[in-house]
Formats: sequence, structure tokens, C-alpha cells
Amino acid sequence: MTGPMRDLLRYFGGSLAFTAAALACAFLVGQRTGSGLAAMLTAALLGLLETSLSFDNAVVNAKVLGGMDRFWRRMFVTVGILVAVFGMRVLFPLVIVWAVSEHGMSQVVAMTWQDPRQFQRILVEQHVRVAGFGGAFLWMVFTRFFFDVEKDEDWLRWLERPMRRLGKVDSVNVVITVAISWVFSRHIPEGKGPEFLSAATLGVVTYLLVGGLTSFIEEDAHEQEERRPGPGGPRWPSAGFASFLYLEVLDASFSFDGVIGAFALTNSLVVIALGLGIGAMFVRSLTIRLVEAGTLATFRYLEHGAFWAVGALSLIMYLKAAGIETPELVSGTVGAALIGMGLVSSIRHNRAAAKGSG
Repeated sequence: MTGPMRDLLRYFGGSLAFTAAALACAFLVGQRTGSGLAAMLTAALLGLLETSLSFDNAVVNAKVLGGMDRFWRRMFVTVGILVAVFGMRVLFPLVIVWAVSEHGMSQVVAMTWQDPRQFQRILVEQHVRVAGFGGAFLWMVFTRFFFDVEKDEDWLRWLERPMRRLGKVDSVNVVITVAISWVFSRHIPEGKGPEFLSAATLGVVTYLLVGGLTSFIEEDAHEQEERRPGPGGPRWPSAGFASFLYLEVLDASFSFDGVIGAFALTNSLVVIALGLGIGAMFVRSLTIRLVEAGTLATFRYLEHGAFWAVGALSLIMYLKAAGIETPELVSGTVGAALIGMGLVSSIRHNRAAAKGSG
């Protein structure tokens, strides 16, 4: 077996096996209604879309995962994938419908196969709230990166340098996120502006709570490490747990829009979970590949492009909430283009540096 093929199977073998199993399951689910092939193709399309639209997710995840030890990386691709597939693609839609309807959880579960159109309608109607929460969380991720005064590398210098200087103002990213959310809330149709703003505020609060908890645990773990009696003392795993928790919430925020949007293709929750689960598997495989290959260190502007893609995704989620529809193809193209531009700039920088040293 050649080196590239061995490398491919090492990182993506599990994802390829999951894909085969998921497509087979989708076919069997579709067979109940005589549309097995259609269900399988829908799951394959959802998996392809989720993977192609999630490169920014993989790069941002890799930035966080790079600071975690091997144990917590393994937790990310095992326990984390269960949360991503079952929690976000199955449990999340069920909880949303249960929370906003008068049905009990058992009735909501039964609705997914007895009356999937009603389930679809109830869930899609909550898009404004979901976009408010997920969009605001991602606005915080985007602004936190570019308003970080300790960031020592700029890609689009004419824009990123002023943003970094503005970061000297305390909580400027919170102020900007809340201000943008308020402006958009004034343009949400059907009188749903207050719902949108409340959800966006909850997204900001969630980011602050998770970020604050992460910082607290990491500082506490550092103090414990300094007081450790020696190499044989107990290890403190909480810092890794804090990063793991942040990654799961971050990954969920990336997934909100995709889960709701998937119902435009099918009203089968099982097929959606299988299709989006394929994408989630490949995103995790790609994340591990980026970390272990040291891609972010080699291509210095790649993460800048990814975080600009995060900002673009946040804006698109807000625009959709305001009734300005953006096709999924456009959403994915914008993110991929920004990451591609960052990659090209990195390659040019590396070549110029090699010539200078030569």
C-alpha cells in the first residue's frame, strides 16, 4: 500500500466506513416508503454539503485541538462524535420541537415518523431563534480572534491591525456583537425581532460562560501543575476538559444552520441525522489531520481565512433570519474562497521567505 493511500486510510478510514454504513441505513429507512434509493442519495448529498461547507469548522477546531493532549484529542473523535451525530443531529431537533410545542417528548419522537411534515414545519419555524443564538455565538468567536491584542500576525493588515488595536477597549467584541444583533433585530419580519434578540443575547452569554469557565479551569490547572510534587504526581485533566467543552459548543454553533436547512431536502429526521453525521465524521477526521500535520503552523494565514469565513457564516445566518435568503452553494463558496485565499497567501509568503533565506 502506497504512502498516500495509507495516510488516507489512517485519517479517513473510519469516516469512509461510517459513510458506507450510513448510506446503507438510509436506504433501508427509505425502503419503508418505497424510496430507498432516493433516501440514500439524499443522505449522500447532505454528507457532501456538510463536508464541503465545514472547512472553516475544521480549521477553527484544529486551532483549539492543537493545544490539547492526545487523550482529549481521542475524546474529541470518540465521545465528541457521539455528541455531534446524536446530540446535534437527532436530540437537538427533538428538543427544539418539544420546547416550543404542547407535545410531550414521546409524542414528538412519534411525530418524526407519524407526521414528519408537522415536525418539519414546527422546527423550521424556529429558524429565527436558532439563527440568533448560533449567529451570535459565532460573532463572538470571530470578533474574539480579530480583536485580540495579543495576536501577533495579520493577514489583511489594512483591516486586521485597526481591529487588533480596537481590542484594547474592554469587552469591545461583546459590544459589537450585541450592537449588530440589535440592528438586525429591527429588521426581522413577522414581529419576531424580540425573539431573535433574546436568542442572540443568550448566545453571547453562553460564549462568555463557556469561555470564562475554560479560562478558570485552565488557570486552576496551571496552579495545580506548579504545586505538583514531581513527575510522579497526579495529572490534572481539567484544562483538556475545558477545551473539549468549548469545542463541542463551537461545533454545535456551526451545525445549527445546517440542521435546520437540511429539512428543505427531506423531512426524515433519520436520513438527516445519517447524512449530516457523514459530514461530522469527515470534519473530525480533517481536523485531526490538520493538527498532526502541523498545517496551521506551515500555512500561517490559513486560520485567518477560516475566521473570516466564520464571520461570513455569522452574517449569512443573520441575513437569513431577516428574510434575505442565501443559497447554501453561496454560503459554502464564500467560506471556501476565504480559506483558499488565506492558503494562497500563505504559500506566497513561504516562497518569498525561502527566496530571502536562500
